Amino acid sequence: MKVMLFANTDWYLYNFRLSLAAEIKRQGFDLVLVSPNGEYGPKLRELGYEWIAAPMDRTSLNPLRELALLWWLKRLIQLEGVTLIHGFTIKCAVYGSLAARLAGDVARINAVAGLGYVFISNDIKARVLRPMVRGMMRFALGGDRARLILQNPDDVDMFVRTRLVREEIIRLIPGSGVDCERFKPNQRSRTNNPPRVLLPARLLWDKGLAEYASAAREIIADGYQAVFLLAGEPDPGNPASVSRRDIDKWVGEGILEWLGHVDDMPTLFCSVDVVVLPSYREGLPKGLIEASACGLPLVTTDVPGCRHVVENGINGYLVQPQSSQMLAIAIKNLLDNSSLRQRLGIAARRKALMEFDERIVLSETVSTYGEVA
Repeated sequence: MKVMLFANTDWYLYNFRLSLAAEIKRQGFDLVLVSPNGEYGPKLRELGYEWIAAPMDRTSLNPLRELALLWWLKRLIQLEGVTLIHGFTIKCAVYGSLAARLAGDVARINAVAGLGYVFISNDIKARVLRPMVRGMMRFALGGDRARLILQNPDDVDMFVRTRLVREEIIRLIPGSGVDCERFKPNQRSRTNNPPRVLLPARLLWDKGLAEYASAAREIIADGYQAVFLLAGEPDPGNPASVSRRDIDKWVGEGILEWLGHVDDMPTLFCSVDVVVLPSYREGLPKGLIEASACGLPLVTTDVPGCRHVVENGINGYLVQPQSSQMLAIAIKNLLDNSSLRQRLGIAARRKALMEFDERIVLSETVSTYGEVA
């Protein structure tokens, strides 16, 4: 069997799917990684993986360009002898599945991590695209040799309710999991003075960046001595991306410290006291499950994806989405009480080991391959 992992960025493959790639090779399957060109493709090759740059523009609406991409994918599947394609994100899932159908008898696994910009945003472009994308998903994602991997029960309910796919082909698997040996609590007690709060994410408005900045501003104005960190980069290919100007404004105001892209996330997590993600909607947020594995208390929003990582009052707090005031209250509760932070962090680590360990996730994912191969 030859597997193709198809994603909309090489960054995603490198940062989220290396463990899956290694497991596929360990199982004795052939593998090819496909994504648009970027700085991480050569890094994948350095690790010994076959990586091919796709002529794909994540934001393109040009019909001729999109048809050319579809034809290119079909030819690549045939030339590489791919027998199973695993697509990530809605566009890759749809295009990969359509190309696989055109190429012949190719099994299809699709992992949709959240609903993305088209389904979250209410701007004109998203509203225009939504019915078309929904129709393409219905056609592309179904079939006997297809499985759809979703990351949280809310998305399962939505896909079934809107009849995007048949319920029997859906598998609920919690994202890409987390390496609980790499992400683990450090031995020291967290006694930073001042305490450090971190938001780790792609810098998109729908990750709750504005609410985080407002909450930080309010907490500092209330006299708290705390450091508010932001780890991640803007995503120019996403219409919801925060601009560098916005980041510079927050930094210049003295309310946030921007770390940019951080390679060594385990060390960063072990240097902070609280992790925050006030997102509007998620599949299953990688930053939260990594922080959970590191034994950190979490503050996030009561929305799909996030509420499946955090149990309110057990391993963190759930707050109302798009409310900087409620976010500030939750953060202040944790800043005021180090023993509470420790108790919630212990529970967070326990939940990560039981539910999000990547060994569980990889086993379930490869098992899904066996259902359609």
